[in-house]
Amino acid sequence: MGLSTTPAGVVLDLGNVLIDWQPALAIAAGVGAVEAQRFLEAEDFDFMAWNHEQDSGRPWADGVAEVRRTHPHWAAHADAYLEHFPASLGEVPGTTQIVRELHDHGVPLIGLTNWSDELYYPYAAPRFEVLRMLDDVVVSGEVKAAKPDPRAYEIAAERSGLPLERLVFVDDKQLNVDAAVALGMDGIVFTDATALRADLRARGLPV
Repeated sequence: MGLSTTPAGVVLDLGNVLIDWQPALAIAAGVGAVEAQRFLEAEDFDFMAWNHEQDSGRPWADGVAEVRRTHPHWAAHADAYLEHFPASLGEVPGTTQIVRELHDHGVPLIGLTNWSDELYYPYAAPRFEVLRMLDDVVVSGEVKAAKPDPRAYEIAAERSGLPLERLVFVDDKQLNVDAAVALGMDGIVFTDATALRADLRARGLPV
């Protein structure tokens, strides 16, 4: 999509775009900051890949049981992340205001997040005002499709009522943006709110 074409709607990642996510803070709340860092940097365990399984729909009880079975020395760390998960969440500066402006102008807004439904609905949905300004949120753990799976983007388009090529997608990971662009969406790699505002404005959106 060229910049001369204004997107009809915006699809937004949540983690580290609208909601700050720092897993180290949750793990540290249970086992301390040093142990949290050891766990996240471990050579024998890939926290992000493990977490992605729950984001894709695996129950957390099964995910934690797997750690206990295969990496028992990390079991307390995995338990700490789950038990103290709310401590990992905060607000990304500036993006709530951008969403508010888009919302106030009637621009269709869809969230598309890699997030376990077991953790999203109790801990994020009621806490963050920005989420209530979105028309809908596609939660990967609920739909069993996580970015960069093409199905995740297709579900977001279905929820928006707009074709993929009329949507611009915002995510902090290049991999996820590349997958969106491959499907015909416009794509923006998020770095901060100032850059996002400029990128959206360049596309003719009212921010």
